[in-house]
Amino acid sequence: MPSDAAALDAREQLNPQLYREISRPDWARLAADMPQPLTETEIVSLRGLGDRLDIDEVREVYLPLSRLLSLYAGATRRIGADTSAFLHETDSTTPFVVGVAGSVAVGKSTIARLLRELMSRWPDTPRVELVTTDGFLYPNAELERRGIMHRKGFPESYDRRALVQFLTDVKSGAPEVRAPFYSHMKYDIVPDAVITVRRPDVVIVEGLNVLQPPPSPNEVAVSDLFDFSIYVDADPEHITQWFVDRFLALKHGAFADPGSFFNVFSDLTDETAVETALGFWNEINLPNLIENVLPTRHRATLVLQKAANHAVDRVLLRKV
Repeated sequence: MPSDAAALDAREQLNPQLYREISRPDWARLAADMPQPLTETEIVSLRGLGDRLDIDEVREVYLPLSRLLSLYAGATRRIGADTSAFLHETDSTTPFVVGVAGSVAVGKSTIARLLRELMSRWPDTPRVELVTTDGFLYPNAELERRGIMHRKGFPESYDRRALVQFLTDVKSGAPEVRAPFYSHMKYDIVPDAVITVRRPDVVIVEGLNVLQPPPSPNEVAVSDLFDFSIYVDADPEHITQWFVDRFLALKHGAFADPGSFFNVFSDLTDETAVETALGFWNEINLPNLIENVLPTRHRATLVLQKAANHAVDRVLLRKV
């Protein structure tokens, strides 16, 4: 199994020639004249378990990021319109697609939800949809049939072709596109339940492996259909602690529901729960992070690097 030290070394391998490195204070100054559109109550409702997101971080980190995304979306829309005019075609503007990648427990789901809310407040992108790649996991029965239930979350556990087709339909301007629905309570795809996307201005796609290259040169990668991509980065030792803390919080909360797939863990002592969480992390999530997720970081347009307190301390923006 790869070590945390190996993962830590990998964090230092981003080519400085590819990225502008921006400290949090410098990044925060970009939002000096921007009004704060969200209330403290709204921010709390968006925050995931273990996240320490507060109104200051929203203003200093995510508000300027949402503005940058809105600028990219507007520029992409103008290029599309200019291209259509050049070809003497009817302008058929399609959604701007943002990918959000990163480890389990790093906070990417909270970031995706927050960006959905912030981007919808900018006048050029009022309609923003969020789709998670959990819906494109194979059902548990299929994972069991393939003998890979223990590798749920690894690239091979997803129906990659279905996800690529979904995004292709979105980018081609289909009036309505449907994605499967995944229940974290049931830990499985819900039959006949779907998420419907109807030509929004922006689609945010969040998931572990969204920046993976294609399995062969003649296939399309999911990230080929992104207009902008974000990787949420942190020291693996910090993510380990966040994963354990989240497991304990779930044990005292959602796991207690008799209908939860993880109800079997609700009666564990805290000590045993920590051991169980570390087992899951070291046997599944850390190897997946090092083998599959972390190596895709350099493919991102922007990298958010978090410190031990779960807050972003620097931003890396692709320049090449």
